[in-house]
Amino acid sequence: MIPDRSMDSKEFRDHYFLKEELVAFCRQEGLQSTGGKPELNERIEAYLDTGKKLVVKMRVRTSKDGPISKNTTIGKNPICSETARAFFKQYLGDTFTFKVPFMKWIRSHPNDTYGDAIDAYKVIMDELRNNVTTIDKQFEYNAYIRDFFADNMGMTLKDAIICWRYKKGLSGHNHYQKSDLVALSVHKNK
Repeated sequence: MIPDRSMDSKEFRDHYFLKEELVAFCRQEGLQSTGGKPELNERIEAYLDTGKKLVVKMRVRTSKDGPISKNTTIGKNPICSETARAFFKQYLGDTFTFKVPFMKWIRSHPNDTYGDAIDAYKVIMDELRNNVTTIDKQFEYNAYIRDFFADNMGMTLKDAIICWRYKKGLSGHNHYQKSDLVALSVHKNK
C-alpha cells in the first residue's frame, strides 16, 4: 500500500508505510524524494493538508580530504566515509561499524577530536551491550519484532513477521500488542 492523494495527514499517520512506498508517492506527486522516513513523512503530511510541495535545501556536507589522526577535529557535518571507517578500524578493530548512537555522538560533537570519538565509541558499545537500547521512531519494524519476542519466547521470526504484517495493515499505532497473535490463527486457517 502506498499513500493516497485522497488521504489527509491524520489518515496518513494512522498507517505504516515503508520508505520505498513514501519515495514512490513523492515521485508520483512530484515531491522531493530524498531524506529519511521522518523527513518524507513531514513532506507528505504538508502536501496532503495544503497541496504545497515543500522544498528542503540539502545540507552542505564536509569531509576530511586528508588523512585522519587522533588529533583531527571532527568538524561540522562529518561524513561517515570509507576514510573514517578505515581510521576507526585501525584503532577499534575490524568489527567496527557506524552504529546509530555513535553517528549521533559524532554529529553532536564537532569540536571534539577523532581520538575523543574512539573513547566515546568504547563507552557507547559498553552501554549497548549492557542495556536495552532505544529504537528510533523510524525503525518501527525492529521495535515491533523485539517486543514480540520479549512477550513470546519460543516463537519464530516467521510468526513475528506474520503478526507485523497484520499490524501494519491496521489503522493506528504499530506497537506490538498481545492481541496481534490473532494473525497467526487467521494465517493457519488459509
